[in-house]
Formats: sequence, structure tokens, C-alpha cells
Amino acid sequence: MQYGRIPSVEVTEVPPEGLLLDVREDDEWAAGHAEEALHVPMSEFVERFGEVTEKAADRRVYVVCRVGGRSAQVTRYLLGQGIDAVNVDGGMLAWEAAGKPLVNDGQGPAHVA
Repeated sequence: MQYGRIPSVEVTEVPPEGLLLDVREDDEWAAGHAEEALHVPMSEFVERFGEVTEKAADRRVYVVCRVGGRSAQVTRYLLGQGIDAVNVDGGMLAWEAAGKPLVNDGQGPAHVA
């Protein structure tokens, strides 16, 4: 699926060496996330942009949120800054549905909130 001119990929197309950028808020992240993801909430994105550019050095950035709307906005911003970025179609709900691993920061099983 394409969000305007924003490139997107299915969760099954996210390679292990890619930088998975999770832009969900803290409570969503705490419930369940991909273990190797970089967490920069969309609400803090502009002030923490340097963290992303530092980690993105010569790697494609795979941007994910819950379903794909917020990550599409962040992907558009990254592309505008000259960073190779794609939106992960379906977000973390698709990640969970595909059986990809999740970890969490608390009690109980990891899940997408």
C-alpha cells in the first residue's frame, strides 16, 4: 500500500539489518515492541531527530507505529530530510499478526496496545 507518494513495505519485508524505528508513544511501546527497534515517539521526534540520523547511517529506516498513519507522516519527514525511509504497512498490528517476536517492559505477555 502507498500513502500518497510514501514508499511502504509489508512487515515480512523488514530485513534484520534494517533500522526499525518505532514512533508509538511510551505506553504503546511498554506493552509490546520489536526487541531491536529504536523508540522515538512521534511527539518527541523533532527534538530527538539526531538519534535517528546517528543510527540510520547508510541504512534504510523502516518506520512503524500501531497501524501506519503516524509512521507515514514520519516517513514523509525523513524522506524530506534525505534519509532512505519506508513506512511499514499495517504497523505493529500487522507485525503481531505475522507472528513476529515482541518483548515488553513489564508484566504479562507482550502485545500491541
